[in-house]
Amino acid sequence: MGNKNKTISFRVNEDAFEALQDIAAERDISLSAVFRDYVDQLVEHDGQVAVVPEEELDRNGATGEGEEDLSFPPTVEVPKSFIREHERLELEADHLREQLDEYKSYVTELQDRLEDEENEVLLLDDLDEDEESYQLR
Repeated sequence: MGNKNKTISFRVNEDAFEALQDIAAERDISLSAVFRDYVDQLVEHDGQVAVVPEEELDRNGATGEGEEDLSFPPTVEVPKSFIREHERLELEADHLREQLDEYKSYVTELQDRLEDEENEVLLLDDLDEDEESYQLR
């Protein structure tokens, strides 16, 4: 289908509009390009974009408001034990899903055999005589 451009329309007050025009003129781009750049940054950083005047930024990207050791977007250090536990739980969930699929196929097999039987009594001894064996874990 292709990637089609969409139009976004909204209203701003006159002061904000003039400020945006100044930004566009300073960067020698159109007003639409200012918004496209902002939207691209917003999408790229999953909505975590701060608009800060360049003069308030130091060379590390932090604002001059006492946040020198903070970067944007904020990051959090996650302990390795948390990551290992998360991976362990994912593996366990995968294993449980596989077991559930096995149990479902076993129940389906039993239901099919029940429908195929002339009488509606299914003896447990008959289950042991089958070539396919199921093991519950």
